[in-house]
Amino acid sequence: QVQLVESGGGLVQPGGSLRLSCAASGFNLDLWTIGWFRQAPGKEREGVSCINMSDGSTDTADSVKGRFTISRDNAKKTVYLQMNSLKPDDTAVYYCARSWGIIRAPAWKRGDGFGSWGQGTQVTVSS
Repeated sequence: QVQLVESGGGLVQPGGSLRLSCAASGFNLDLWTIGWFRQAPGKEREGVSCINMSDGSTDTADSVKGRFTISRDNAKKTVYLQMNSLKPDDTAVYYCARSWGIIRAPAWKRGDGFGSWGQGTQVTVSS
């Protein structure tokens, strides 16, 4: 069945780095856009970054641009989120999800059209 599984979260000090992974199974990844989202306690879900698995096009939220980089490995059916210069405000549960076809901006940031959400991985940035 369709499954997206996140991993790589943890506790990191401000200024540190983490790399999250989203492993996909049960569907043809090439036809989809994969997005990373996050939700902090008491806050709305926020789109972080997304990538089209066919042509590699990406879009990234302004709040993390220049610090976070999304990438893909189609052979491994995995999408990565490299997070550098982490701040306490980046603390959240990070989720990946899929959307059919191309990136639709800015709707993707709201999660419009995304489904098959993973279980999430906790990222905590604290000293």
